[in-house]
Amino acid sequence: MTRTVLVTGVARRLASRVARHLADLAEAGGPESGIARVIGVDTVVPDADLGGVKFVRADIRTPVIGKVIAVEDVDTVIHLDVNPPGGRGRLRGSSTKELNVIGTMQLLAACQRASTVSKFILGSSTAVYGTSPRDPAMFTESMAARGGVRSGYPKDAVEVESYVRGFARRRPDVIITTLRAAQPIDPDLEMPMSIYLRSPVLPVVAGYDPRLQSVHFDDLLAVMSQAVIHDRPGTFNVAGDGVVMLSQAARRLGRPVLPLPSLGYASALNRIVRVAGSDIPPDLHRLLKYGRAVDTTALREIFGYDPKYTTEQVFDQFRDKVRPGILSGMGVD
Repeated sequence: MTRTVLVTGVARRLASRVARHLADLAEAGGPESGIARVIGVDTVVPDADLGGVKFVRADIRTPVIGKVIAVEDVDTVIHLDVNPPGGRGRLRGSSTKELNVIGTMQLLAACQRASTVSKFILGSSTAVYGTSPRDPAMFTESMAARGGVRSGYPKDAVEVESYVRGFARRRPDVIITTLRAAQPIDPDLEMPMSIYLRSPVLPVVAGYDPRLQSVHFDDLLAVMSQAVIHDRPGTFNVAGDGVVMLSQAARRLGRPVLPLPSLGYASALNRIVRVAGSDIPPDLHRLLKYGRAVDTTALREIFGYDPKYTTEQVFDQFRDKVRPGILSGMGVD
């Protein structure tokens, strides 16, 4: 079976690269690739070259998305239009929440009405586990946030997952795959952690050295494409092996750290990052204090994918891109 895939949020670089990758697979492999066509939707025209992706200007918060699914005979939906504040320059605060939550509800309603839709892939985040001093060493997919998620992007991500579970109950014939990915760290992606690590000085919470975990974008692309081509129902953590302490990351990048008291940390971090013309979502403040790591056993043993890059390698590649050649051979860790 060859699939017609719809990818939401393609004005963002992460979603545009996923859509382009799937279209390239379809072009290179033909019918044997398992992908017939790729349609990308968003409210604004993407800056990136989408290659063989058919772009349709549509807002998932409106019934128009249902018409797109019907006209294009979409059978596979990849929902990547769930974003933290600051990930999109045109969205702030309540607008971001509206897109994340209301947009997801409208998209799921359209999928529920569409008899052609047989697979739904949600690009979720390890942010659903929250961050607190009571966290376990590793979160598995069956665990919930120890400290709760009361606001911001983590709350949106939890709500979106709950709506997808409701959709699964109403349409048990649809294969649902939820991918809880750690943040990819790449200077080309406007992700909160990448924005923070590009800062000339890294504000840190005095007395804390959080564990950080990431996923290489090539691994994320491979997982997404396998979820499209093969049937992989379930919820899976997606991250590289191992962790990097924030102090190690700073040394690898050659960035000076600025220890700050916990009380004033959030406002100081925001001021520094705003100099670069961006925002930092509130949940990143807690991540940079307590850290977070997830277990990827299910990804290997059930989904069937073994990440090619460790978290350490992801940070090293980020370093080489933002400071080419400067730190090579220093042997810092």
